[in-house]
Amino acid sequence: MNKTIILKIIAIAALLFLMAWVMACIPDFLRTSQQPQATDSQPAAAGSLEQFNQNIRDLVNKVLPSVVNIRVGILEENILGQTQLQEGVGSGVIYDEQGYIITNSHVAADAQQLIVTLNDGTQVEAELVGASRDTDIAVIKIDSNGLKPANFASIEDQHVGDLVIAAGSPFGIQQTVTMGIISGKGRTLPVSSDQLPIVDAVQTDAAINPGNSGGPLININGEVIGINTMGISASGTSSGVGFAIPSDTATNIADQIIQYGRARIPFIGIEITANNTEIPGVAVGNIVENSPASKAGIRTGDIIVEFDQKSITTPFDLLSQLLRKDCGQEVELKIYRDGDYLSIMLELEECPTPRD
Repeated sequence: MNKTIILKIIAIAALLFLMAWVMACIPDFLRTSQQPQATDSQPAAAGSLEQFNQNIRDLVNKVLPSVVNIRVGILEENILGQTQLQEGVGSGVIYDEQGYIITNSHVAADAQQLIVTLNDGTQVEAELVGASRDTDIAVIKIDSNGLKPANFASIEDQHVGDLVIAAGSPFGIQQTVTMGIISGKGRTLPVSSDQLPIVDAVQTDAAINPGNSGGPLININGEVIGINTMGISASGTSSGVGFAIPSDTATNIADQIIQYGRARIPFIGIEITANNTEIPGVAVGNIVENSPASKAGIRTGDIIVEFDQKSITTPFDLLSQLLRKDCGQEVELKIYRDGDYLSIMLELEECPTPRD
């Protein structure tokens, strides 16, 4: 047997030995790298769950001092024609240290009496500052010291599937929290024929029951991302389909109510018509004389495709962006006209017929 053949046999044998050694080591390697390390006193899975529990507890403890119960007294007429004070219940979230509290319009707007119960059990009488039925946002005020305002975050930074917690007083049971996820964003909810729809609503499967209205929807950082407004259910209790007004709209309307005593809903001054083009956007019909649209040079037939750099595909998109603005603000509209895209600056004005 010559030297070349002997060397080949030795090389093959060495290769087979190496392959056998690698195969023998792979299971141990996988067991070491992929399986969690555990101890007799605390398995790894239990440790992870305990940490999750602790995180949720810390989050709840951070938020609940900013959540209030609101007991509402409303004058109603009974079947005998007698006027009686009927009690209702809702929730709210402390907005600032001066005592302003954000809640729902349908909770507080018609109240003759408002009693706020703080996290420590203290009860304080509140007064209505103002309410916007079209956005279902109201602001009430209490005179109390040591209040802890909530932190707010934009809904633009939240995503479908994110964990959320709803806090409030369902059925009057104070300081109740439920957990779920963001099930959807940008929902439109018809309310009544004489009110604007609720636009850009946040959908969640966290339980929203009667009494939760006006309470906060909170992200994992303890920030308010919405004001709970309603749940949809055939039984009247939570069916996993609840909605919140986005924080961007809620805080903008609240700021207006605090400053002016009412919500100033901006308008452009256009009538919307059917969009028969292939360009996604809102088609402009008639234009109100001497309105922001007419002053800015918008024409009938223009297609609004962006509002302040936000894409616009439906009238509800346009309304949701308007509700985040204040009168007097200048915004940029991107429109499509005769085959070209144009940028038009427009100063928003208050709707000439107040709706609240």
